[in-house]
Amino acid sequence: MTTLLTIIVLIFILVAIWQMVKIFDLAQAKVENSGVATDKDNTINGYLMMGFLAFIYIITIVCFIKWGDLPLLSNSASEHGPGIDNLMIISLVIIFFVQTITQFLLHYFAFKYKGEKGKKALFFADNNKLEFIWTIIPVIVLAGLIIYGLANWINIMGVDDSDDPLVVELYAQQFNWTARYAGDDNTLGKANVRLIDIDRANVLGVDESDPYAEDDVITKELHLPVGKPVLFKMRSQDVLHSAYMPHFRAQMNCVPGMITQFGFTPTVTTEEMRQTPDIVEKVANINKIRAEKSEDLIASGEDALERYEFDYLLLCNKICGKSHYNMQMKIVVETQEEYEAWLKEQKTFKNSLVN
Repeated sequence: MTTLLTIIVLIFILVAIWQMVKIFDLAQAKVENSGVATDKDNTINGYLMMGFLAFIYIITIVCFIKWGDLPLLSNSASEHGPGIDNLMIISLVIIFFVQTITQFLLHYFAFKYKGEKGKKALFFADNNKLEFIWTIIPVIVLAGLIIYGLANWINIMGVDDSDDPLVVELYAQQFNWTARYAGDDNTLGKANVRLIDIDRANVLGVDESDPYAEDDVITKELHLPVGKPVLFKMRSQDVLHSAYMPHFRAQMNCVPGMITQFGFTPTVTTEEMRQTPDIVEKVANINKIRAEKSEDLIASGEDALERYEFDYLLLCNKICGKSHYNMQMKIVVETQEEYEAWLKEQKTFKNSLVN
């Protein structure tokens, strides 16, 4: 009933506005309007352009003061992370500089050269010197960014078997992740979605006849040893997913029917990251908000929210369906000793099969 009354009220408001517009049009019927802007109109628009320029600069300054610390560019946890962050910072500085200059020129010239009676516009139909300048400068800047970006990309994608990496498969499906470790032989067994056998708990379609698959370890939580190169092999069971690990500056599409890969070396353990000032402040703010909401939940007879604790996460960065928002897996970065102790507690693929 409330929704119906709201709709009726909105309809009446729209009808009232429409009637007021008609009355205003009738009131202006006898007013002479040639449709040509006067000097006064142009002057007003010129000052409005300068006012809007001031608004752009003010809102930019406010945003920098309030949110300009860019915390996401200070907590990378992978070996290649600082390079990615530097590239992002350089890009942001260039964009900010160009935006500041071009916006000023655009609005200032609109004000300075506003239409005035008797003033004739001066223009150049062709100017090779100017065209060369504003073409060669972007070319040089963009070429520099592209070359620097390619150097970072080659460094990131340089993890291969020669680095003796830990080999881990990330298996994506709507709407969860599964990790498969290569075991003692550090070689993943063959797999195919056609081999999936739910009755035998073979949820990844691992080839049971492949000897390399026997010691593979399948888990729902990703553990990584700090300082050890990791090579991820990625598969998707159903639709296009994207394995996104923001703190490791890592992202790669998971494509049905093919294997993609991405490698990096973790440099900061989960416990170390939890102690960094940025994360401590973030966790405190989140728990403050949760505590305030919990009071309302308790008052209404519901359970309070759990306290938040920072964890690295593997997320899906493609909109893969209705539960896309919840497609995530916890990542634990720990010492080599802690990792080996955890791995010993896990069942191998051979021992996990149901006979």
